[in-house]
Amino acid sequence: MTLVLHNVRPWGGDAADVTLDGGVITAVGPVAVEGAASGDPGSKPAATVDGRGRILLPSFSDVHVHLDSTRLGLPFRPHTGTPGVWNMMLNDRNNWRDAEESITERATHTLGAMIGRGTTRVRSYAQVDADAGLERFEAVLAARETHRSRADVAVIAFPQAGLLREPGSAEVLEEALVLGADVVGGIDPCALDRDPVRHLDIVFGLAEKYGKPVDIHLHEPGQLGLFSTQLILERTKALGMQGLVTISHAFCLGELPDAQLDELLADMAELDVSVATVAPASPLPLERLTAAGIRVGLGEDGQRDYWSPYGNADMLDRTWQLAFTNKFRADGLIEHCAAVATIGGASIIDPAAQRLGSVADRPGLAMGDPAELVLLEGDTVTAAVMDKLPGRTVIHRGTVVADGLQLA
Repeated sequence: MTLVLHNVRPWGGDAADVTLDGGVITAVGPVAVEGAASGDPGSKPAATVDGRGRILLPSFSDVHVHLDSTRLGLPFRPHTGTPGVWNMMLNDRNNWRDAEESITERATHTLGAMIGRGTTRVRSYAQVDADAGLERFEAVLAARETHRSRADVAVIAFPQAGLLREPGSAEVLEEALVLGADVVGGIDPCALDRDPVRHLDIVFGLAEKYGKPVDIHLHEPGQLGLFSTQLILERTKALGMQGLVTISHAFCLGELPDAQLDELLADMAELDVSVATVAPASPLPLERLTAAGIRVGLGEDGQRDYWSPYGNADMLDRTWQLAFTNKFRADGLIEHCAAVATIGGASIIDPAAQRLGSVADRPGLAMGDPAELVLLEGDTVTAAVMDKLPGRTVIHRGTVVADGLQLA
């Protein structure tokens, strides 16, 4: 079905009419005069969305979200965790089964809220370990199924508790892959499992066995993080997995001396290893990552869960956080954050998809591009990021899947 987005402003530029058909953008042209007749007497009238002069962007791509831990929509609970990945994991483990609603209901609610706010491409973790088994993984699969016509969701089988500290962890990770997980997860090979060789043997061994990409949470700081990253790059090269490995968080990238960072970024770019960030308080060198040719995407991480009270299912809000933590003020840099949150993330989900070429690049809205789109209120893209207004229209595969929805 043909859909015309009437009077919209691609990337905040001049007003245009944008035509969608077959899940892609088929035309971008001048705004038609209201009531004008079609030049083709035999053509069928297209459905029309009144853009009202709103900004048109590619839809958001959340490439680092934990749908299996969310408490959005439930009564607020005080934070009870203590610092450290293992301690926070235990706090979550002690609480997640006692929520007012099941994990399936919570994941489904949060995914729906994300879609309503403009996200149609998602990469979600699902914790698999000796305690949870496949329960959390199956909940994320159920949420994906509920919203299958509204968003594309890739599921990462994620060993949050590590792979070596508890018997059976590697086995349940493999079971999730047998049942259809899209990505093999890993976490802190040195700091958590304290045996990077064995940890990466399991992660990359399963990736090779099942033909899956890899995504590794790397919270490790400084030189320790550099060491783990170098080991990950060695495995990527040895197995020919260029373009199929993502390092999430990668906090060490913001802590290395310039010479070490430049060398590491060059190696990552050569092997096409991507980075998923959540806009942490200590920012990554975003401009240098882009300049090096590294695919960078953005995610919301946990959504008001047992790890953190932050998160509201709104990638526009997380885009603001990315700009804020990087201390960006220039419009071009703030718009770059929007590009990372949209097209940047899409290229992590699909390495063959269009990529950001530079900080000034604003792709995704030309003829032939996927009809994954969101309409936002705002004078400019920067204004939209600052104000985060409701009234959004969300389009997935050329069809409106949300219009003006927002969390209460």
